[in-house]
Amino acid sequence: MIFDNKANLDCYRSLSRNFATAVDYLKTADLKALEPGKIEIDGKEVYANVLSYETIAWEDARFEAHEHYADIQYMIEGSELYNYVPKALLTPKDAYNAEKDVIHYTNDIRGVDLPAGPDEFAIFLPQDGHKVKSLYGKSQLIKKIVVKVKID
Repeated sequence: MIFDNKANLDCYRSLSRNFATAVDYLKTADLKALEPGKIEIDGKEVYANVLSYETIAWEDARFEAHEHYADIQYMIEGSELYNYVPKALLTPKDAYNAEKDVIHYTNDIRGVDLPAGPDEFAIFLPQDGHKVKSLYGKSQLIKKIVVKVKID
């Protein structure tokens, strides 16, 4: 898990060709102008989902992890609480969904709280259990982009 801000995006270009593609997109796209929906950046290698929603109570959000993609959860507007726990410490809530590359977990562990505001991001790798959508302070409307980076 990595937590950082826009000024340091270039530090992550060297992780892989796909990360370089994702960083280039995040640095050149007019993120505030993006409408919610899916964006194809480089086929199934790198794509993004632009999301807008009201944050919810920590207890109502759920942990998840992926097997084939890393998430770059980049906050565009508003603030929310990200939460991190090593996947190995989490208890599965349901079976892995190969079509959506996701497995959900129970809320047995609090984990590490990461308050994220505009131009801050977290990179969650397959070994990283993560929870997003949690309110930070009070419920608010947020806008973010989740860039999915294929790692295998």
